[in-house]
Amino acid sequence: MSVISCKAAVAWGAGEPLLIQDVELSPPQPMEIRIKVVCTSLCRSDVTAWLSQAQPQIYPRIFGHEASGIVESVGQGVTEFEEGDHVLSLFTGECMRCRQCASGKSNICQVLGLERQGVMHSDKQTRFSIRGKPIYHYCAVSSFSEYTVVHSGCAVKISSIAPLEKICLLSCGVAAGLGAAWKVANISEGSTVVIFGLGTVGLSVAQGAKLRGASRIIGVDTNPEKSERGKDFGVTDFLNPNDHDQPIHQVINRITDGGADYAFECVGDTGMINTALQSCCSGWGLTVTLGVPKEKPEITAHYGLFLTGRTLTGSLFGGWKPKSDLPSLVDMYLRKEIKIDDYITHNLMLEDINKAFDLMREGKCLRCVIHMPM
Repeated sequence: MSVISCKAAVAWGAGEPLLIQDVELSPPQPMEIRIKVVCTSLCRSDVTAWLSQAQPQIYPRIFGHEASGIVESVGQGVTEFEEGDHVLSLFTGECMRCRQCASGKSNICQVLGLERQGVMHSDKQTRFSIRGKPIYHYCAVSSFSEYTVVHSGCAVKISSIAPLEKICLLSCGVAAGLGAAWKVANISEGSTVVIFGLGTVGLSVAQGAKLRGASRIIGVDTNPEKSERGKDFGVTDFLNPNDHDQPIHQVINRITDGGADYAFECVGDTGMINTALQSCCSGWGLTVTLGVPKEKPEITAHYGLFLTGRTLTGSLFGGWKPKSDLPSLVDMYLRKEIKIDDYITHNLMLEDINKAFDLMREGKCLRCVIHMPM
């Protein structure tokens, strides 16, 4: 194995257009694999991180974390993968050995959890470079590249018959929404659900709620175009806060006779978390927050909301243990038990990736799938 040269979309600064450049990629180190990326989709958290001014020191950088591909080579000590395996990348991994992984209670791996410093988990170095200059990673995945290197605990082998140009969505957004509905909230049949934000994650919550038999699924979004799209995934009522004189939580409480059984915050706005809590019923109302906040990470809520029996919980990747649970979701898709294709609104080549960012920022797409040159 040796260093290879490939095309990648490189961000040289926060909010700056990505440049398609030739980069050098090192061979996989011990317990790592090198993947030929086939397709990668643009997630809103990529856009949020790209716009953030919080970490100027880790540029230039290659974003992307929602990807499918084929194993090109494996590093020393890797036994679960071999060349030619079809895989999904994992922005949060599973080491199988740490306290969290062993507990069976959590998917927050202590060894391979979210990587925020732009480096690899193992040696805190980068695998990408341009003329000797390090190119930093994103979530230890960096899939906006023809090839990438990830820790073997940050990839999962999937069925070779699953279409890679579709299934990439399960490595983040769609799985996160389904898991929030099924594993985290455990939505019960006949219940009332309210979802704030009808992007891919919110619509995946709606799909999960519908499959669980929720009687009413209320979607809240300021984009009126989401009304019709929401129906395709199970949304029964659409509310645009701009269409109401009352605060939206008061509208929800009125039309649900005291609040929803479950509320999901899928916007990434900590103020909206309070609104979601206020939209839940007293006694047992559960609010699940999934969004990544763009600013102001602190949450403020009146303690009375909790004294009266409401619960607030967070969810990373829908509570799924990524290596253990994702193959079963892939199988559900292959059996046509869950929908993925309907979230894909655009297909673009790597060279047009800036158009994908524009579409996401303008609210004109759900998922843009980026195809690598073959």
